[in-house]
Amino acid sequence: MDTTATFWLPSSASTIANEVDGLFMFLVWMSTFFFVLIVAGTILFITKWRRKKGDVGRLDTGPAHNSWLEATWIVVPTLLVLVIFFWGFRTYMKMAVVPGNAMEVKVTGQKWFWSFTYPEGTATVNELVVPVDTPVKLLMSSQDVIHSFFVPSFRVKKDVLPNRYSVTWFEATQVGEYHLFCAEYCGTKHSEMIGTVRVLSDSDYKAWEEEAMFSGEGMSMAEYGERLYTSKACVTCHSVDGSPGNGPTWQGIWGHNQPMTDGSSVTVDENYVRESILNPKAKIVAGYQPVMPTYQGLLSDKEIDALVAYIKEVGGGGE
Repeated sequence: MDTTATFWLPSSASTIANEVDGLFMFLVWMSTFFFVLIVAGTILFITKWRRKKGDVGRLDTGPAHNSWLEATWIVVPTLLVLVIFFWGFRTYMKMAVVPGNAMEVKVTGQKWFWSFTYPEGTATVNELVVPVDTPVKLLMSSQDVIHSFFVPSFRVKKDVLPNRYSVTWFEATQVGEYHLFCAEYCGTKHSEMIGTVRVLSDSDYKAWEEEAMFSGEGMSMAEYGERLYTSKACVTCHSVDGSPGNGPTWQGIWGHNQPMTDGSSVTVDENYVRESILNPKAKIVAGYQPVMPTYQGLLSDKEIDALVAYIKEVGGGGE
């Protein structure tokens, strides 16, 4: 990972980061200069021209007008504002206009994780994997409330809205792993909506693509399901050790009746688990809110089968 982090800013690892940082530092040092100038001038004036003993009732006269001084405090701020405007507008346009050769990734925000769908059909949760030195277009939407896609090291932040698309892009310049946050409060688990952007070399990215296409090869279905439990963010709400969460624990539930909010009960079996993954609001367990998002389109049949096998194992239904 890039190690250019400073007191003011995290590491910079995208093509736009240095330009954003340059504008930021210009504003910081300009504000610092005028703050020191104004404070020093204020101290000078109240010290040099403070009222002294015997000055009561005496009013000194001085110049009432200075054209050069008035022109200076009009022209200088105007020029500074124009510099900031054109610098900021140029940077904004670079961030807003997506290069024509950009790789497009579909991003979905939902309580409380990120999901990513790649051009070849691979899907990941809470981990965006991209090649270095390649423009990446993010086509983003939300399935519930407003989220905000924020990668500090890339200087990329964009709101993700329900019922519409928002677009941003970046080009990573350093191989490594970078923090991904939701920067818009979206509910009780907002602080846990944390992901990673993993930037790989071209050869490593191609190898990752091939591996992703054959996920689970050489593993039992329960072992593959255990991996998916973490990688698909099931761990965010469902425990496997009986500890409470936003969703029911998976410990010891297999084959048992679960009471529903409508007063009915359902036996936890393969059909119930599959329905809960694809249509989680069809049956809500008593004591819980209908906050689980659908995984329709995010999981293949094999992945659903693997999760069912893992839930069966940790739920007490294994061999």
